[in-house]
Amino acid sequence: MSGSEIGSYLASSAAVAASLAERPGAAAVERAARLVAGALAGGGQVLFCGNGGSAADAQHLAAELVGRLALERPAYRAVALTTDTSVLTAVGNDYGYADVFARQVQGLGRPGDVLVAISTSGRSENVLRAAAAARAAGMAVVAFLGPAASPLDDTAEVVLHVGGDIAGLVQQGHITIGHALCGWVEAELAGAPAGDVKRPGT
Repeated sequence: MSGSEIGSYLASSAAVAASLAERPGAAAVERAARLVAGALAGGGQVLFCGNGGSAADAQHLAAELVGRLALERPAYRAVALTTDTSVLTAVGNDYGYADVFARQVQGLGRPGDVLVAISTSGRSENVLRAAAAARAAGMAVVAFLGPAASPLDDTAEVVLHVGGDIAGLVQQGHITIGHALCGWVEAELAGAPAGDVKRPGT
């Protein structure tokens, strides 16, 4: 990649970030955050799933809720379904890779919980099956998607589409709206004064 190509990529990344205020927009991210906060406030949990870079995003956002993003507060119940290699390989071997997340949703999910389903294409079969299993279990579904229409548009309560013509740009948008969601949830549930905001490394 040449210097000019790097510059073009960075400009495209900035354009995707700037577009998030319009699509999905702050109101849609807040609707998703309200679902998550409601589940946590009611003693429920948030499950995250995705493949590849979206798996990394699932782990990242679960860590923000269990640990902290900006406020010192109690830990919140959040689980990335991408991290237990024994479960992933056992289910993949016994049932097939398409069920690696759905099986965990069936075992861990309860009515009132939330599944955050992350897919840049919106068509990953294991993510679609996880969303269907979540709805069957009485859970809410929030979908982080790319720009194209997806079967998850009809399954999820809140759908957050992000622009971008390659997966990497979409994933950058996903982590940005994910941080915004986690920050809203943290502020809503913690109710901490501004002086309790922690800076990185403190």
